[in-house]
Amino acid sequence: MRKVVPFALLALVFVVAGVALAGSSKSVFRYRASMASGAEVPKPKGAAGAAGAYTAIETESGTTRTIAWKLTYTGLTGRAVAAHIHKGKPGVPGAVIVPLCGPCKSGQTGQVKISRDVADLLESGRAYVNVHTSRNTGGEIRGQVSLVAPVDGTSLPQATDPTTTTPDDGGPPAYY
Repeated sequence: MRKVVPFALLALVFVVAGVALAGSSKSVFRYRASMASGAEVPKPKGAAGAAGAYTAIETESGTTRTIAWKLTYTGLTGRAVAAHIHKGKPGVPGAVIVPLCGPCKSGQTGQVKISRDVADLLESGRAYVNVHTSRNTGGEIRGQVSLVAPVDGTSLPQATDPTTTTPDDGGPPAYY
């Protein structure tokens, strides 16, 4: 009995250490969206030349998920009164899931905690970013959020459709 107790105790120590190490693992992902007035639904008024970009780094550590983002745009019909991440497929309006800024300025950055559900939407391409103005309160420019790559150097899973490619811009956004 005395010999079994030390081995059982040692096994328990290894299990606890393994759980602690697994809980401390960290994953980092990079996202981007190219925004245009033509992608917004409903179609905005007077914003034909408006465009923008959204980049983000998502960090997952245990159960905590955080995105650090940057938003740039040009050619809006007026001041950007708000920007959000919405749940939705291309061409379909959806509910706000993450407020980014309001009012906003081009080049603005921020950081926000997100839920696992929001992270799943981002990873699967079922979320979009848009910027709102007073002339186009429903949104003036919009872009679908795409997972570009894990930052740790691992590659994305290959698509089963050979005509589908994954963009790669060679590194994280310049603001990091």
